[in-house]
Amino acid sequence: MYRQILIAIDGSELAYRALAHGLALAKSVGAAVVALTVTEEWAVSDMASRAELGDKHPVDDYEQEAQSLAWRILDVAREKAEALGVACVVVHEADSRPSEAILRVAQARGCDLIVVSTHAREGLARLVIGSQASEVIAGAKVPVLVCR
Repeated sequence: MYRQILIAIDGSELAYRALAHGLALAKSVGAAVVALTVTEEWAVSDMASRAELGDKHPVDDYEQEAQSLAWRILDVAREKAEALGVACVVVHEADSRPSEAILRVAQARGCDLIVVSTHAREGLARLVIGSQASEVIAGAKVPVLVCR
């Protein structure tokens, strides 16, 4: 059914539940996994705040912190996949909007299923914050499994 499953994770408890679900599915159908985490571009206001607090290299420091966090998240995915005997490639996409990176990597890696999590915000919170999961669903050319 599925041969290559992309699982998007951001380090949240909800994302790790989606990871567990996606890995279990991959194991049951004999699929490989691409575990993806995305770090967004730095914001000018955040860098200005860091500089005001005395950070002499706010952009470099942010990028190093983001990369370090990304690899800690991906190490968890790699370890969980290994424990289940699921083949897993880990990918960190830096300086990207999450939904765009998820769609880009899924297509580039030939994934035939995308697994994402959502906090299922409703009403005004959803309108103001937006939903990366909704954007993935709208733009995906393959099925999307949304875990809540």
